[in-house]
Amino acid sequence: MCGNESSCGCGTVDSAPAASETTAGSRSTYAVSGMTCGGCANKVTRHVEEVAGVTGVRADVAAGTITVVSENPLEIGDVRAAVERAGYRLAG
Repeated sequence: MCGNESSCGCGTVDSAPAASETTAGSRSTYAVSGMTCGGCANKVTRHVEEVAGVTGVRADVAAGTITVVSENPLEIGDVRAAVERAGYRLAG
């Protein structure tokens, strides 16, 4: 397990950001519990990219957040479900 409670399993902790292509649109930032390394960030990013309307995702491991860019505002439940499918959870 990397960090404390992550399901990534890579055994490292770092602050490398993971990002996908971003374009103009709605932008929201969410805190993600357990995302402690680049592997975690990549896993969360891949799952959130699958949400309909998402045009980009940037994960910041140091801050423990993801910033999601979408064509239109997203339902938080859709983002939460994607993060949970990746094995993590939204904080708060």
